[in-house]
Amino acid sequence: MSSTGLVWFRNDLRINDNSSLLKAVTDNENVIAIFFFDPRHFELGTYGFKKTEKYRALFLLETIAVLKENLKKLNISLFVYRQYPEDVIPQFLEGQNIKKIYLQKEWTYEESKILNTVKKSTQRYDLEWVETYDQFLFHPEDIPFTTNSVPQVFTDFRKKCERYTSVRSTTTVSPLSMNNKVKNETNIPSLSDLGFENFEIDSRTAFPFKGGEDQALDRVDEYFWKTQQLSRYKKTRNGLLGKEYSSKLSAWLANGSISPRIIYHEVKKYEKQITKNDSTYWLIFELIWRDFFKYISLKHGNNIFKMGGILCKDYQWKNNKESIDNWIHGKTLEPFVNANMIELKNTGWMSNRGRQNVASFFSKEQELDWRIGASYFESLLIDYDVHSNYGNWLYVSGVGNDPRDRKFNIKTQAERYDGQQNYQNQWLQTTLF
Repeated sequence: MSSTGLVWFRNDLRINDNSSLLKAVTDNENVIAIFFFDPRHFELGTYGFKKTEKYRALFLLETIAVLKENLKKLNISLFVYRQYPEDVIPQFLEGQNIKKIYLQKEWTYEESKILNTVKKSTQRYDLEWVETYDQFLFHPEDIPFTTNSVPQVFTDFRKKCERYTSVRSTTTVSPLSMNNKVKNETNIPSLSDLGFENFEIDSRTAFPFKGGEDQALDRVDEYFWKTQQLSRYKKTRNGLLGKEYSSKLSAWLANGSISPRIIYHEVKKYEKQITKNDSTYWLIFELIWRDFFKYISLKHGNNIFKMGGILCKDYQWKNNKESIDNWIHGKTLEPFVNANMIELKNTGWMSNRGRQNVASFFSKEQELDWRIGASYFESLLIDYDVHSNYGNWLYVSGVGNDPRDRKFNIKTQAERYDGQQNYQNQWLQTTLF
Protein backbone atom coordinates (compact mmCIF):
# COMPACT_ATOMS: atom_id res chain seq x y z
CA MET A 1 0.00 0.00 0.00
CA SER A 2 1.36 3.42 -0.95
CA SER A 3 1.98 5.91 1.83
CA THR A 4 -0.41 8.76 2.50
CA GLY A 5 0.58 12.10 3.99
CA LEU A 6 -1.86 14.03 6.15
CA VAL A 7 -1.70 17.83 6.20
CA TRP A 8 -3.31 19.32 9.29
CA PHE A 9 -4.23 22.90 8.46
CA ARG A 10 -4.42 25.35 11.35
CA ASN A 11 -3.22 28.92 10.71
CA ASP A 12 -1.75 28.26 7.27
CA LEU A 13 -4.92 28.22 5.21
CA ARG A 14 -3.45 28.46 1.72
CA ILE A 15 -1.98 26.28 -1.03
CA ASN A 16 0.61 28.77 -2.29
CA ASP A 17 3.91 29.03 -0.41
CA ASN A 18 2.83 26.43 2.13
CA SER A 19 5.79 24.41 3.37
CA SER A 20 3.72 21.66 4.99
CA LEU A 21 1.73 21.07 1.83
CA LEU A 22 4.87 21.08 -0.32
CA LYS A 23 6.63 18.58 1.94
CA ALA A 24 3.60 16.30 1.99
CA VAL A 25 3.27 16.28 -1.80
CA THR A 26 7.02 15.73 -2.21
CA ASP A 27 7.21 12.86 0.31
CA ASN A 28 4.04 10.93 -0.53
CA GLU A 29 2.14 9.46 -3.44
CA ASN A 30 -1.15 10.32 -1.77
CA VAL A 31 -2.07 13.35 0.32
CA ILE A 32 -5.20 14.23 2.27
CA ALA A 33 -5.91 17.28 4.42
CA ILE A 34 -7.86 18.01 7.57
CA PHE A 35 -9.17 21.10 9.37
CA PHE A 36 -10.99 21.48 12.69
CA PHE A 37 -13.47 24.06 13.84
CA ASP A 38 -12.35 23.27 17.38
CA PRO A 39 -15.27 23.91 19.78
CA ARG A 40 -12.79 25.43 22.25
CA HIS A 41 -12.29 28.34 19.86
CA PHE A 42 -15.94 29.34 20.19
CA GLU A 43 -16.34 29.06 23.95
CA LEU A 44 -16.16 31.82 26.55
CA GLY A 45 -12.65 32.67 27.64
CA THR A 46 -11.26 33.69 31.03
CA TYR A 47 -12.68 37.21 30.87
CA GLY A 48 -16.16 36.35 29.61
CA PHE A 49 -15.72 36.92 25.85
CA LYS A 50 -16.11 34.27 23.18
CA LYS A 51 -12.65 33.44 21.93
CA THR A 52 -13.93 33.82 18.36
CA GLU A 53 -16.88 36.10 17.71
CA LYS A 54 -19.09 36.21 14.63
CA TYR A 55 -16.90 38.43 12.43
CA ARG A 56 -13.83 36.25 12.56
CA ALA A 57 -15.98 33.12 12.47
CA LEU A 58 -17.57 34.20 9.19
CA PHE A 59 -14.18 35.15 7.75
CA LEU A 60 -12.85 31.71 8.73
CA LEU A 61 -15.81 29.90 7.16
CA GLU A 62 -15.23 31.78 3.91
CA THR A 63 -11.54 30.95 4.11
CA ILE A 64 -12.08 27.22 4.54
CA ALA A 65 -14.53 27.14 1.62
CA VAL A 66 -11.85 28.62 -0.62
CA LEU A 67 -9.15 26.32 0.77
CA LYS A 68 -11.32 23.27 0.08
CA GLU A 69 -11.82 24.30 -3.55
CA ASN A 70 -8.17 25.13 -4.10
CA LEU A 71 -7.07 21.80 -2.63
CA LYS A 72 -9.55 20.04 -4.88
CA LYS A 73 -7.69 21.52 -7.86
CA LEU A 74 -4.60 19.76 -6.54
CA ASN A 75 -6.59 16.51 -6.24
CA ILE A 76 -6.40 16.75 -2.45
CA SER A 77 -9.49 16.24 -0.31
CA LEU A 78 -10.06 18.44 2.73
CA PHE A 79 -11.85 16.80 5.65
CA VAL A 80 -13.60 19.33 7.91
CA TYR A 81 -14.74 18.57 11.45
CA ARG A 82 -16.49 20.55 14.18
CA GLN A 83 -14.99 18.39 16.93
CA TYR A 84 -11.92 18.18 19.12
CA PRO A 85 -8.87 17.06 17.11
CA GLU A 86 -7.86 14.58 19.80
CA ASP A 87 -11.25 12.84 19.43
CA VAL A 88 -11.14 12.60 15.63
CA ILE A 89 -7.57 12.05 14.53
CA PRO A 90 -7.02 8.66 16.26
CA GLN A 91 -10.06 7.22 14.45
CA PHE A 92 -9.25 9.08 11.26
CA LEU A 93 -5.89 7.31 11.00
CA GLU A 94 -7.46 3.82 10.97
CA GLY A 95 -6.64 2.02 7.72
CA GLN A 96 -5.17 5.09 6.03
CA ASN A 97 -1.48 4.03 6.11
CA ILE A 98 -0.60 7.54 7.24
CA LYS A 99 2.98 7.68 8.47
CA LYS A 100 3.54 11.42 8.59
CA ILE A 101 1.39 14.36 9.69
CA TYR A 102 2.47 17.74 8.34
CA LEU A 103 1.57 20.97 10.11
CA GLN A 104 2.73 24.50 10.74
CA LYS A 105 4.79 24.91 13.89
CA GLU A 106 2.91 26.75 16.64
CA TRP A 107 4.35 27.47 20.08
CA THR A 108 1.85 29.46 22.11
CA TYR A 109 0.19 27.79 25.09
CA GLU A 110 -3.23 26.74 23.79
CA GLU A 111 -2.00 25.55 20.40
CA SER A 112 0.81 23.56 22.01
CA LYS A 113 -1.52 22.01 24.57
CA ILE A 114 -3.94 20.82 21.88
CA LEU A 115 -1.15 19.33 19.78
CA ASN A 116 0.33 17.51 22.76
CA THR A 117 -3.10 16.10 23.57
CA VAL A 118 -3.46 14.83 20.00
CA LYS A 119 0.02 13.28 20.08
CA LYS A 120 -0.87 11.40 23.27
CA SER A 121 -4.15 10.18 21.77
CA THR A 122 -2.31 8.75 18.73
CA GLN A 123 0.57 7.05 20.52
CA ARG A 124 -0.49 3.62 19.25
CA TYR A 125 0.42 4.70 15.72
CA ASP A 126 3.93 4.90 14.29
CA LEU A 127 3.72 8.58 13.32
CA GLU A 128 6.24 11.22 12.39
CA TRP A 129 5.11 14.76 13.14
CA VAL A 130 6.61 17.14 10.57
CA GLU A 131 6.31 20.64 12.02
CA THR A 132 7.59 23.62 10.04
CA TYR A 133 8.03 27.27 10.98
CA ASP A 134 6.09 28.84 8.14
CA GLN A 135 4.52 32.09 9.31
CA PHE A 136 7.61 34.30 9.33
CA LEU A 137 9.06 36.79 6.90
CA PHE A 138 12.56 35.98 8.17
CA HIS A 139 12.86 32.26 8.85
CA PRO A 140 14.15 31.30 12.33
CA GLU A 141 17.05 29.42 10.74
CA ASP A 142 18.16 32.55 8.90
CA ILE A 143 18.09 35.31 11.52
CA PRO A 144 21.41 36.53 12.99
CA PHE A 145 20.64 35.58 16.59
CA THR A 146 19.26 32.72 18.62
CA THR A 147 15.70 32.77 19.90
CA ASN A 148 16.92 33.56 23.41
CA SER A 149 18.98 36.52 22.20
CA VAL A 150 16.31 38.24 20.11
CA PRO A 151 16.67 42.00 20.79
CA GLN A 152 14.13 43.57 23.12
CA VAL A 153 13.94 46.72 20.98
CA PHE A 154 12.33 46.54 17.55
CA THR A 155 14.82 48.86 15.84
CA ASP A 156 17.72 46.60 16.82
CA PHE A 157 15.84 43.55 15.56
CA ARG A 158 14.89 45.22 12.28
CA LYS A 159 18.32 46.58 11.43
CA LYS A 160 20.11 43.31 12.07
CA CYS A 161 17.56 41.28 10.11
CA GLU A 162 17.62 43.70 7.20
CA ARG A 163 21.40 43.61 7.11
CA TYR A 164 22.09 39.93 7.61
CA THR A 165 18.95 38.03 6.57
CA SER A 166 17.33 37.37 3.20
CA VAL A 167 13.70 36.53 2.65
CA ARG A 168 13.28 33.05 1.25
CA SER A 169 11.69 32.45 -2.13
CA THR A 170 8.07 31.38 -2.36
CA THR A 171 6.99 27.91 -3.40
CA THR A 172 4.16 26.36 -5.37
CA VAL A 173 2.61 22.89 -5.42
CA SER A 174 1.70 21.02 -8.57
CA PRO A 175 -1.50 18.94 -8.70
CA LEU A 176 -1.18 15.30 -7.70
CA SER A 177 -1.82 13.06 -10.69
CA MET A 178 -2.30 9.72 -8.92
CA ASN A 179 -3.86 10.68 -5.59
CA ASN A 180 -6.15 7.95 -4.26
CA LYS A 181 -9.77 8.95 -4.00
CA VAL A 182 -10.81 8.96 -0.36
CA LYS A 183 -14.48 9.02 0.56
CA ASN A 184 -15.15 12.37 2.20
CA GLU A 185 -18.61 13.01 3.62
CA THR A 186 -17.64 15.94 5.84
CA ASN A 187 -19.09 19.40 5.31
CA ILE A 188 -18.11 22.91 6.22
CA PRO A 189 -20.39 24.05 9.08
CA SER A 190 -22.67 27.04 8.84
CA LEU A 191 -22.46 30.17 10.97
CA SER A 192 -25.40 28.87 13.01
CA ASP A 193 -23.59 25.56 13.54
CA LEU A 194 -20.87 27.57 15.26
CA GLY A 195 -23.41 29.26 17.51
CA PHE A 196 -24.04 32.52 15.66
CA GLU A 197 -27.02 34.10 13.95
CA ASN A 198 -26.64 35.29 10.39
CA PHE A 199 -25.93 39.00 10.19
CA GLU A 200 -25.63 41.81 7.68
CA ILE A 201 -22.24 43.45 7.17
CA ASP A 202 -22.36 47.07 8.38
CA SER A 203 -22.17 49.28 5.29
CA ARG A 204 -19.81 51.67 7.09
CA THR A 205 -17.11 49.06 7.57
CA ALA A 206 -13.55 49.76 6.45
CA PHE A 207 -13.12 46.02 5.87
CA PRO A 208 -15.75 44.93 3.32
CA PHE A 209 -13.76 41.86 2.29
CA LYS A 210 -14.28 38.10 2.37
CA GLY A 211 -11.97 35.42 3.65
CA GLY A 212 -9.82 33.10 1.60
CA GLU A 213 -6.57 32.83 -0.31
CA ASP A 214 -8.10 33.95 -3.60
CA GLN A 215 -9.44 37.09 -1.96
CA ALA A 216 -6.06 37.80 -0.37
CA LEU A 217 -4.33 37.62 -3.74
CA ASP A 218 -7.08 39.77 -5.27
CA ARG A 219 -6.48 42.39 -2.58
CA VAL A 220 -2.76 42.45 -3.35
CA ASP A 221 -3.58 42.87 -7.03
CA GLU A 222 -6.05 45.67 -6.30
CA TYR A 223 -3.99 47.56 -3.71
CA PHE A 224 -0.68 47.22 -5.53
CA TRP A 225 -1.30 47.05 -9.24
CA LYS A 226 -4.80 48.26 -10.08
CA THR A 227 -4.99 51.34 -7.83
CA GLN A 228 -1.29 51.67 -6.92
CA GLN A 229 -2.32 52.62 -3.39
CA LEU A 230 0.91 51.00 -2.26
CA SER A 231 2.77 54.06 -3.54
CA ARG A 232 0.91 56.18 -0.94
CA TYR A 233 0.77 53.69 1.92
CA LYS A 234 2.96 55.58 4.37
CA LYS A 235 0.90 58.75 3.92
CA THR A 236 -2.48 57.06 4.30
CA ARG A 237 -1.77 54.25 6.80
CA ASN A 238 -2.97 56.33 9.77
CA GLY A 239 -6.34 56.85 8.15
CA LEU A 240 -9.64 55.93 9.76
CA LEU A 241 -12.28 55.83 7.03
CA GLY A 242 -12.66 53.65 3.96
CA LYS A 243 -11.00 50.51 2.69
CA GLU A 244 -8.03 52.16 0.96
CA TYR A 245 -6.20 53.89 3.81
CA SER A 246 -4.23 50.68 4.47
CA SER A 247 -3.61 47.38 2.75
CA LYS A 248 -5.93 45.42 5.09
CA LEU A 249 -3.74 42.37 4.44
CA SER A 250 -3.44 41.65 8.16
CA ALA A 251 -6.67 39.63 8.19
CA TRP A 252 -5.49 37.17 5.57
CA LEU A 253 -2.03 37.06 7.12
CA ALA A 254 -3.55 36.24 10.50
CA ASN A 255 -5.05 32.92 9.43
CA GLY A 256 -2.37 32.19 6.86
CA SER A 257 -4.43 32.76 3.73
CA ILE A 258 -1.35 34.50 2.38
CA SER A 259 2.26 34.32 3.46
CA PRO A 260 4.39 37.38 4.33
CA ARG A 261 6.93 36.14 1.78
CA ILE A 262 4.40 36.41 -1.05
CA ILE A 263 3.63 40.00 -0.05
CA TYR A 264 7.32 40.87 0.33
CA HIS A 265 8.27 39.59 -3.12
CA GLU A 266 5.26 41.31 -4.67
CA VAL A 267 6.42 44.60 -3.11
CA LYS A 268 9.89 44.03 -4.58
CA LYS A 269 8.35 43.36 -7.96
CA TYR A 270 6.30 46.54 -7.62
CA GLU A 271 9.41 48.52 -6.75
CA LYS A 272 11.08 47.34 -9.95
CA GLN A 273 8.10 47.93 -12.22
CA ILE A 274 6.27 50.92 -10.72
CA THR A 275 8.16 52.84 -8.03
CA LYS A 276 10.31 52.40 -4.96
CA ASN A 277 9.70 54.91 -2.18
CA ASP A 278 9.10 55.26 1.57
CA SER A 279 5.63 53.77 1.19
CA THR A 280 6.74 50.56 -0.48
CA TYR A 281 9.40 50.13 2.19
CA TRP A 282 6.90 50.86 4.95
CA LEU A 283 4.74 47.89 4.07
CA ILE A 284 7.80 45.67 4.47
CA PHE A 285 8.57 47.55 7.68
CA GLU A 286 5.16 46.50 9.03
CA LEU A 287 5.80 42.89 8.04
CA ILE A 288 9.01 43.05 10.07
CA TRP A 289 7.02 44.36 13.07
CA ARG A 290 4.80 41.32 12.68
CA ASP A 291 7.86 39.07 12.71
CA PHE A 292 9.24 40.86 15.74
CA PHE A 293 6.22 40.07 17.89
CA LYS A 294 6.38 36.43 16.82
CA TYR A 295 10.00 36.22 17.90
CA ILE A 296 9.22 37.99 21.17
CA SER A 297 6.54 35.34 21.74
CA LEU A 298 9.04 32.59 20.96
CA LYS A 299 11.56 34.11 23.35
CA HIS A 300 9.31 34.87 26.30
CA GLY A 301 6.73 32.09 26.06
CA ASN A 302 3.72 32.40 28.37
CA ASN A 303 4.95 35.69 29.85
CA ILE A 304 3.21 37.46 26.96
CA PHE A 305 -0.09 36.43 28.59
CA LYS A 306 0.81 37.38 32.17
CA MET A 307 -0.18 40.58 33.95
CA GLY A 308 3.42 41.78 34.37
CA GLY A 309 4.22 40.97 30.76
CA ILE A 310 7.71 40.19 29.53
CA LEU A 311 9.10 42.81 31.95
CA CYS A 312 7.53 41.05 34.96
CA LYS A 313 6.39 44.42 36.30
CA ASP A 314 4.39 44.57 39.49
CA TYR A 315 1.60 46.90 38.39
CA GLN A 316 -1.63 47.26 40.34
CA TRP A 317 -4.11 46.87 37.50
CA LYS A 318 -7.80 47.50 38.14
CA ASN A 319 -10.76 45.36 37.23
CA ASN A 320 -13.67 47.81 37.32
CA LYS A 321 -16.63 46.27 35.50
CA GLU A 322 -18.37 49.60 34.83
CA SER A 323 -15.22 51.10 33.30
CA ILE A 324 -14.66 48.00 31.17
CA ASP A 325 -18.27 47.99 29.96
CA ASN A 326 -18.12 51.70 29.13
CA TRP A 327 -14.98 51.07 27.06
CA ILE A 328 -16.52 48.11 25.23
CA HIS A 329 -19.74 49.93 24.39
CA GLY A 330 -18.20 53.30 23.53
CA LYS A 331 -19.53 55.18 26.56
CA THR A 332 -16.35 56.71 27.96
CA LEU A 333 -15.65 60.45 28.28
CA GLU A 334 -13.43 60.30 25.16
CA PRO A 335 -15.42 60.56 21.89
CA PHE A 336 -12.46 59.32 19.83
CA VAL A 337 -12.20 56.18 21.95
CA ASN A 338 -15.95 55.70 21.76
CA ALA A 339 -16.05 55.95 17.97
CA ASN A 340 -13.32 53.35 17.58
CA MET A 341 -14.91 50.95 20.03
CA ILE A 342 -18.31 51.26 18.35
CA GLU A 343 -16.68 50.57 14.99
CA LEU A 344 -15.06 47.43 16.42
CA LYS A 345 -18.29 46.22 17.99
CA ASN A 346 -20.26 46.67 14.76
CA THR A 347 -17.69 45.50 12.20
CA GLY A 348 -14.90 43.47 13.77
CA TRP A 349 -12.42 46.02 12.48
CA MET A 350 -10.49 49.01 13.78
CA SER A 351 -7.61 51.03 12.32
CA ASN A 352 -4.09 50.71 13.69
CA ARG A 353 -4.30 54.28 14.95
CA GLY A 354 -7.54 53.49 16.74
CA ARG A 355 -6.17 50.35 18.33
CA GLN A 356 -3.22 52.17 19.83
CA ASN A 357 -5.42 54.89 21.27
CA VAL A 358 -8.12 52.70 22.78
CA ALA A 359 -5.50 50.33 24.25
CA SER A 360 -3.53 53.22 25.74
CA PHE A 361 -6.74 54.67 27.19
CA PHE A 362 -7.69 51.29 28.67
CA SER A 363 -4.35 50.55 30.32
CA LYS A 364 -2.74 53.94 30.90
CA GLU A 365 -5.73 56.22 31.55
CA GLN A 366 -8.11 53.75 33.17
CA GLU A 367 -5.33 51.53 34.58
CA LEU A 368 -7.42 48.47 33.78
CA ASP A 369 -5.93 44.98 33.46
CA TRP A 370 -4.61 45.06 29.90
CA ARG A 371 -5.28 41.34 29.45
CA ILE A 372 -9.02 42.00 29.52
CA GLY A 373 -8.67 44.45 26.63
CA ALA A 374 -6.45 42.02 24.74
CA SER A 375 -9.02 39.26 25.26
CA TYR A 376 -11.79 41.48 23.90
CA PHE A 377 -9.70 42.26 20.83
CA GLU A 378 -9.06 38.54 20.37
CA SER A 379 -12.79 37.94 20.33
CA LEU A 380 -13.80 40.70 17.95
CA LEU A 381 -10.97 41.44 15.53
CA ILE A 382 -11.19 39.77 12.14
CA ASP A 383 -7.40 39.99 11.86
CA TYR A 384 -6.64 38.62 15.32
CA ASP A 385 -3.14 37.17 15.50
CA VAL A 386 -2.04 35.92 18.92
CA HIS A 387 1.51 37.29 18.68
CA SER A 388 0.65 40.70 17.23
CA ASN A 389 -2.36 41.20 19.48
CA TYR A 390 -0.65 40.39 22.75
CA GLY A 391 2.64 41.94 21.62
CA ASN A 392 0.95 45.24 20.84
CA TRP A 393 -1.04 45.24 24.08
CA LEU A 394 2.15 44.55 26.05
CA TYR A 395 3.86 47.36 24.19
CA VAL A 396 1.14 49.95 24.73
CA SER A 397 0.55 48.94 28.35
CA GLY A 398 4.15 49.43 29.41
CA VAL A 399 4.94 45.77 30.10
CA GLY A 400 6.45 44.95 26.71
CA ASN A 401 8.94 46.25 24.19
CA ASP A 402 8.43 50.02 24.32
CA PRO A 403 11.65 51.42 25.84
CA ARG A 404 9.98 54.81 26.39
CA ASP A 405 6.73 53.56 27.95
CA ARG A 406 4.67 56.10 26.02
CA LYS A 407 1.16 57.25 26.80
CA PHE A 408 -1.18 58.57 24.10
CA ASN A 409 -2.82 61.96 24.46
CA ILE A 410 -6.24 60.96 23.14
CA LYS A 411 -7.50 64.47 22.45
CA THR A 412 -4.33 65.44 20.57
CA GLN A 413 -4.52 62.22 18.57
CA ALA A 414 -8.14 62.91 17.67
CA GLU A 415 -7.30 66.44 16.51
CA ARG A 416 -4.37 65.20 14.43
CA TYR A 417 -6.02 62.23 12.75
CA ASP A 418 -9.70 63.23 12.80
CA GLY A 419 -9.52 67.03 12.78
CA GLN A 420 -12.84 67.45 10.97
CA GLN A 421 -14.42 64.75 13.15
CA ASN A 422 -15.65 62.87 10.08
CA TYR A 423 -14.74 59.55 11.63
CA GLN A 424 -16.28 60.34 15.01
CA ASN A 425 -19.44 61.64 13.37
CA GLN A 426 -19.82 58.47 11.33
CA TRP A 427 -19.76 56.18 14.35
CA LEU A 428 -21.22 58.35 17.11
CA GLN A 429 -24.32 59.74 15.38
CA THR A 430 -25.93 56.43 14.46
CA THR A 431 -24.73 53.85 16.93
CA LEU A 432 -26.01 50.29 17.02
CA PHE A 433 -26.24 49.04 20.61
